[in-house]
Amino acid sequence: MKKLSQRSAIITGAGDGIGLAIARRFASEGANVLVAELNAEKGAAAARQLRDEFGIEAEFVATDVRDKSQVLHMVDVAVERFGGVDILVNNAWGGGTFRRAENKSDEEIQNGLDMNVWAGFWAMKAVFPHMKAKNRGRIINLCSINGVNAYTGTLEYNVSKEALRAMTRSVAREWAPHQICANVICPAAMTVALVKLLEQSPDLAKGAQFPPMGRIGDPDKDIAGVALFLASDDASFVTGNTLFVDGGTHINGGGWNVELPE
Repeated sequence: MKKLSQRSAIITGAGDGIGLAIARRFASEGANVLVAELNAEKGAAAARQLRDEFGIEAEFVATDVRDKSQVLHMVDVAVERFGGVDILVNNAWGGGTFRRAENKSDEEIQNGLDMNVWAGFWAMKAVFPHMKAKNRGRIINLCSINGVNAYTGTLEYNVSKEALRAMTRSVAREWAPHQICANVICPAAMTVALVKLLEQSPDLAKGAQFPPMGRIGDPDKDIAGVALFLASDDASFVTGNTLFVDGGTHINGGGWNVELPE
């Protein structure tokens, strides 16, 4: 019996990177997966790969998590296709700008809030009645060491991810009587988004430090297994926690803190 047999999962941003790694790990353990992805080509390819390789049910739904109606539709499709939602992974990331706080615009801050705070709230609220009806659920929110260590240049990302972390703890407390576990992963892994950021901001790469373990994490080898643990029955008494899957970066404030132009 696989760990996630007869379970269904929604994973946002599952077209590549950490989201795809988690989708693959869940599928390998028997879960049916809804790939909620903005990029239609990547999302459709991911769902097809999951079906072909693991023999599970996988569905792709084009989803911009900044749009409430699309988030609600995502959940409706999962319920219609799989009969419910057992696991929700809020992973989608929409990027941001890299500059000093005083140079950020209201629109940039709002985009961070839409991508993380509102998207996470809408999704969690939408899956809640389905998890409550089963008296079981798993919510896994991907937050960031950026916010924990307050890295320079990424204010909207830092703020919104920390707000999502607080929201996760709040729903964990309120929904615990329904056996719904809500937890956070703060990863440090080489993803498509990080590669693009480093390409756009070469000074960031120069000022960055490796985690104490001496390497950047791998989504498949280092992150997906932790998500599987949180999604499984092994974590039925684990809720409201933040798991730093970052090679020790959170211990001493590693990562980046580079000088930014005025």
